[in-house]
Amino acid sequence: MSNRVKQFKQVVEKACQCKARHVASKAIIEGFEGQVVWDGIVEVFDLQGHPKAMRCYAFYFVQDNGETVIKTVLGIPPVDSEVSAVRTAIAGTARK
Repeated sequence: MSNRVKQFKQVVEKACQCKARHVASKAIIEGFEGQVVWDGIVEVFDLQGHPKAMRCYAFYFVQDNGETVIKTVLGIPPVDSEVSAVRTAIAGTARK
């Protein structure tokens, strides 16, 4: 397991308060109106013992203040894929 994945795993386990197992790394490019709004790798984790979700998605995300953070998004409908996790994070930022 790479240091990057280990770091993401620690963040996911802390945020979700349960054990996580890394299952995939997926490259995603998300666009809107012909512009790339997010481009990166989403780390996918299966959760063990979480009360509501079986999966969590984690990725680097730039907040409105310019700070880059590791964003975690639980796999709870409507979030059912890496792409929908990124879209949810983008929509959450847009609403603020």
